[in-house]
Amino acid sequence: MINRTVLVGRLTRDPDLRYTNSGAAVATFTVAVNRQFTNAQGEREADFINCVIWRKAAENFSNFTHKGSLVGVDGRIQTRSYENQQGVRVYVTEVVVENFSLLESRVQSEQRQQQGGNTGFHDNAPQSSGNSNPFDAGQGSNTNSNNSQSSSNGSASSASSNPNDPFADNGEQIDISDDDLPF
Repeated sequence: MINRTVLVGRLTRDPDLRYTNSGAAVATFTVAVNRQFTNAQGEREADFINCVIWRKAAENFSNFTHKGSLVGVDGRIQTRSYENQQGVRVYVTEVVVENFSLLESRVQSEQRQQQGGNTGFHDNAPQSSGNSNPFDAGQGSNTNSNNSQSSSNGSASSASSNPNDPFADNGEQIDISDDDLPF
């Protein structure tokens, strides 16, 4: 049997980290995942999926994520039930997370927090200042001027002013011999 779940979305709140009586860490959180289609009003709806993660992974997840963080989780769907205080049986379906990935850089996450957080869960794209260059390292304050130079010069590269970009086109020819190729 196959029971596999992969989700990409944003956290609706900070993870709730707790410890069991035996000392095992467990964190619960909810991921907002956009649907692939829009409703009759043209708006994209989201599903809110409850997740649980255990042990050291739970501690790491809680330390590196917060409300609005863009994450990818991999796990399995699990159902359980319990009796609440009124004696009614409550059924819970959740994703037991086995692996996770942080899908935005620390810089992007801090920028989003400084701007007052994510405005909603209708856009799962990383929230940045318009510069999607992962080698930017926070130097994207003049993104608009770089973009205007690129559009006016055609092939001019906005990355040439960024020394952190190893793929910047600085006009120099790359010399690779056949012996350096893996095939």
